[in-house]
Amino acid sequence: MPNGILTSALIFAVTVVTAIPLGNYAVKVFKSEKTFLDFLKTLENFVFKLSGINPNAEMDWKQNMKALLTINLVWFVWIMIVLLTQSSHPFWNPDSILSMEPTQAFNTAVSFITNTNLQHYSGESGASYFTQLLALVFLQFVSAGTGIAALALLFKGLANKSARNLGNFYYLLVRSCTRILLPLSIVLAVVLLLNGTPMTFKGAETIVTLQGDTVNVARGPVAAMLAIKQLGTNGGGFFGPNSTHPFENPNGITNAAENIAIFLIPIAMVFALGFYLNRKKLAWMIMGVMTAGYLALVIPTMVMEQNGNPLITQMGVTQPQGSMEGKEVRFGSILSAMWCITTTATSNGSVNSMHDSFTALSGMMPMVAMQVNAFYGGVGVGFLNMFIYMIIAVFISGLMVGRTPEMFGKKIEAHEIKIAILVSLLHPLLILAGTALSSHVWAITPDPEETLKWLNNPGYHGFSEMLYEFTSASANNGSGFEGLGDNTPFWNIAAGVVMLLARYLPIIGPVMIAGFMSQKKFIPESSGTLKIDSGMFGVMLLSVIVIMTALLFLPALVIGPIAEYLTIVIK
Repeated sequence: MPNGILTSALIFAVTVVTAIPLGNYAVKVFKSEKTFLDFLKTLENFVFKLSGINPNAEMDWKQNMKALLTINLVWFVWIMIVLLTQSSHPFWNPDSILSMEPTQAFNTAVSFITNTNLQHYSGESGASYFTQLLALVFLQFVSAGTGIAALALLFKGLANKSARNLGNFYYLLVRSCTRILLPLSIVLAVVLLLNGTPMTFKGAETIVTLQGDTVNVARGPVAAMLAIKQLGTNGGGFFGPNSTHPFENPNGITNAAENIAIFLIPIAMVFALGFYLNRKKLAWMIMGVMTAGYLALVIPTMVMEQNGNPLITQMGVTQPQGSMEGKEVRFGSILSAMWCITTTATSNGSVNSMHDSFTALSGMMPMVAMQVNAFYGGVGVGFLNMFIYMIIAVFISGLMVGRTPEMFGKKIEAHEIKIAILVSLLHPLLILAGTALSSHVWAITPDPEETLKWLNNPGYHGFSEMLYEFTSASANNGSGFEGLGDNTPFWNIAAGVVMLLARYLPIIGPVMIAGFMSQKKFIPESSGTLKIDSGMFGVMLLSVIVIMTALLFLPALVIGPIAEYLTIVIK
């Protein structure tokens, strides 16, 4: 246990120390300042020339959002074609992977363009090498780049004194991919290769085990997908078991490297805000709020998983390594618990253990992390979600002191508040309405266990499985309680619709607010201005997050994981 805690603390410390200079570098990329990767400008200019895009054209928020939605639609059409024609791929399909069923293809296409990577298929048997590299890996880059570019637009809007232009989405998208995501992915991929992660285009290998059984061992171009999977907070695995698979996560070194990769860019974007606006104290305040929330989730999860399953303890069986069901002996309960919260707090969704096997309250913690959806969050969009909470906190604080709320030298007025409230309510609406619908369908179906075959664990845990699926889809996370049979038309379509709405509206809302604020007259700070970089505002911000999350989600959590826990302790 001490080694697990020490390793966890070291992982977090290395991430923060690395994220600070990365945030500074990202701002230089956004502002077109000189960097050591300027030689990539030739590649970027080729992309712009090939696509007919003028990277120097200034756009307002409407033009930028139109560009974002248009190119995402093009990507959706591209991946649908690829997924529906896998059987006909002329190369890079040595294992003869078949085409996907239409609703599964829809879910997969939506999942990867929205940076969710919710996989209703097993990677090694559901996608050819061609699909993995030229469709899924491509989307893992550009979906992450979309989030970073959207955040850069927000930064520009907050920095403007009085202007309509927020920058050029296409320019920021390409540079985010070439200057941030690609170099970091190459570094991580090399680390993985040196530690045994495969990178080959050969098909499955037939081997004979020590027991004399003949089995086919899947392999492929794993390292290339794995690096951007973690760095882009995508989370989609090359193999069905994801990062529990020894080819995706061979040892303690890769486990630490991937954990750092999941954290790195979301935390760097917080520091990027401070460098962009020259408000470093504000960045540290936001980082403090996010870290406080993260620790409030990860520490109890570590403790509960290390203490083991209480029902097994009641049987007189000791659990010196903690609750190990669904976990890898290579990592143990502490590092598994850390990954569980890291991957859900950052909307990554990759797993190095099975969340469905966590004890009742431990299984609730990743759900809460996704329901908050702002403790670090995904690349770019994590801060976009925190920005919405900040708007609401500023508004409430203004009401408390009887002043017109101000933020970044601009007045926060009715339309900004309305947009923020609508965006903040969309997330619980999608989660709770989706869970209610699935519960109703299950309840009215004659013999649902035989007809629907959704739940391996009916009852409180079954409800948690459905709640987790919609929470994961709405948070653009992608992890799941895998006791749920989710590859059905209902779940493919329902989760797909939730992913679409939960991805684009929370991007459009903050950028729209930034566009409105960008055009307002700048108001210099005075003695009556609310200091949003103060510790007091940090407490206010964290309080708003906790209260809103509790009010919106506690009833559902009581029906699911909390009720499951009570049935254990009451017995």
